[in-house]
Amino acid sequence: MVKQAEPLVNVGNGNGSELEHKTDFDPSAPPPFKVAEIRAAIPQHCWVKNPWRSLSYVLRDVLIVTALLAAAIGFNSWFFWPLYWLAQGTMFWALFVLGHDCGHGSFSNSPKLNSLVGHILHSSILVPYHGWRISHRTHHQNHGHVENDESWVPLTEKMYKNLDNMTKIMRFNLPFPIFVYPFYLWQGGPGKGGSGSHYNPYSSLFLPSERKDVLTSTVCWVIMFSVLLYLSFTMGPIFMLKLYGVPYWIYIMWLDFVTYLHHHGYKQKLPWYRGKEWSYLRGGLTTVDRDYGWVNNIHHDIGTHVIHHLFPQIPHYHLVEATEAAKPVLGKYYRQPEKSGPFPLHLIKYLIHSISQDHFVSDSGDIVYYQTDPQLFKIMSP
Repeated sequence: MVKQAEPLVNVGNGNGSELEHKTDFDPSAPPPFKVAEIRAAIPQHCWVKNPWRSLSYVLRDVLIVTALLAAAIGFNSWFFWPLYWLAQGTMFWALFVLGHDCGHGSFSNSPKLNSLVGHILHSSILVPYHGWRISHRTHHQNHGHVENDESWVPLTEKMYKNLDNMTKIMRFNLPFPIFVYPFYLWQGGPGKGGSGSHYNPYSSLFLPSERKDVLTSTVCWVIMFSVLLYLSFTMGPIFMLKLYGVPYWIYIMWLDFVTYLHHHGYKQKLPWYRGKEWSYLRGGLTTVDRDYGWVNNIHHDIGTHVIHHLFPQIPHYHLVEATEAAKPVLGKYYRQPEKSGPFPLHLIKYLIHSISQDHFVSDSGDIVYYQTDPQLFKIMSP
């Protein structure tokens, strides 16, 4: 085994008061339990998918989205618009999470129902359902693997050094990274040199047998985009920007913020794996649970992410209970999320710290940690 030394992490205000020293616990060590033991600890009813309950969440979210649209059109005032943007953007993100459940098959046992609802929800927020579903499946099957993961894959040192300065600034300087998702859909994972478009049936992301599904989703995306263009001509582009465009980008910010912090920004740096050191279980245990306060219920407990990564078949409404049941088995491998206030403002410091410190991993080694390029700060300084 080739292992990189675990680094110290400072997630504080710069005075070193929150320096996290390496403890006796090694998060990269092979766990003393197996996936089957975690599965056995989770109550049987947590695996049951209730389509009517799942549809009730869809109905709830769609009604809220519709009510917000009606209110925005009715008020149409600059006093109301900022409140609308934040609320509607958050609800778009909630729609994405329900479509995400459809993609995992945790929405119901019916593939047809999952596909129908998934297409409606994801197309409405400009996501190609099957294209995303397939690449997201790859992410879950390879979580924590330097080369094979699909989501927020780390750059190797060689790849990082080959980037030009402008690209480095864009990738490691907020707010740019939290607007990356639409570009990811167009060209694939940035840590993989652009793995392929989610809209192209012939992309390297997909097998020949999946091309028909991908084409179907792309057609649905085009229909939705065409509807938005038509409404922009009839209602005015500025009005549509306020009604749909700004909430869309708020939702994109939520998506990138949440998904990034699922796999980055913990106070103790977490490992990435290669070769024989990687396993489905060890990769899944690098995932981090987060508390989002009032938003937990709105975005369907997506922050309860460790058990979701290991068992994506579990419906979102059982994740909290399943996690509590699994904790005794997970032991120190489960990292209790920091308690949030009504809004998850505490997570911003972890995002800022990770973006500014987690730049690349070593080109070699079976267990590696993010490293920092001190020269990057000089590049970004005025």
